[in-house]
Amino acid sequence: MKKRILTGDRPTGRLHLGHYVGSLKSRVELQDEFEEFILIADVQALTTHFEHPELIHDSIYQVAIDNLSVGLDPEKTTIIQQSMIPSIAELTMFYSMLVTVNQLSHNPTIKTEAKNYGYKEMTYGFLGYPVSQSADITFCNAHLVPVGEDQIPHIEMTRKIVRKFNDLYHTEIVEPEYKLSSVGRLCGIDGNAKMGKSLGNAIYLSDSPEEIVRKVKSGVTDTNRISVKIPGNPDVCTIYKYHQAFNAEECPNITSMCKNAQIGCVACKKLLAEKLNSILEPIREKRAYYESHIDEVKQIVSEGTKKANAIGNENIAKIKEKMHVVM
Repeated sequence: MKKRILTGDRPTGRLHLGHYVGSLKSRVELQDEFEEFILIADVQALTTHFEHPELIHDSIYQVAIDNLSVGLDPEKTTIIQQSMIPSIAELTMFYSMLVTVNQLSHNPTIKTEAKNYGYKEMTYGFLGYPVSQSADITFCNAHLVPVGEDQIPHIEMTRKIVRKFNDLYHTEIVEPEYKLSSVGRLCGIDGNAKMGKSLGNAIYLSDSPEEIVRKVKSGVTDTNRISVKIPGNPDVCTIYKYHQAFNAEECPNITSMCKNAQIGCVACKKLLAEKLNSILEPIREKRAYYESHIDEVKQIVSEGTKKANAIGNENIAKIKEKMHVVM
């Protein structure tokens, strides 16, 4: 049997190129090697968007479409709506008995995200979402979780929880491993270290060709290069970072031309926009299909959730029996 891999997205809007580079592309590559589960984490999204649940609801199927449009095959990959999996909620509660508030408040990712969101005080849900994330991973006994470096503390916490839980109750929950992304985080088109929906610096998978051109034109380049005749420095150019991520085969030539003042920023941006549009065109075609067949998308999520519930219900029944939490 194939090992099981689990990853997912918070449905707080459509997905962008940062998601594509960081996870979506690898999901397509991994779906033949693993039994793949994609979790649409609508409950986790409430930890930061609890005042706007309508945004989360509207985004669930848009996120599903983004995953399908990049090439995920619903015959190979199971797409799940988190809030419809009762076993995740039960495991979250069980796990929370084993984790201290001190452990959570010292989690480096929690501290960083709280700072990014400007939280002086954290809600119970926000502070405890690594526990919920542990339940997400283990309700189906996932063996592997693809993550960026900032998520490693969460996986380590999951492993500790699982070990403690198994030792205490003699359960057989799989202790997951993490698969570290080999691709670094894609910066925003404005040069900000993070590409984000709320920062207004994202290029979305669903953007039109015209929007791609407009956004690339606004991209930050070498600020010291005020004339085409002045040699540029690709190392400080945001547009060049995008060339590295999406146009690697042309990078040596672009580097040479830039450093020797043989290409200007306008022409360089034009090359990038053309490359991005060539990558996104087949994705747009699939998106157009699924947007006009939304009932098919809902069926895919419904069937995936049904499959996940069968697995989760069987696992939670075994766990509760070991815990003597039965009628």
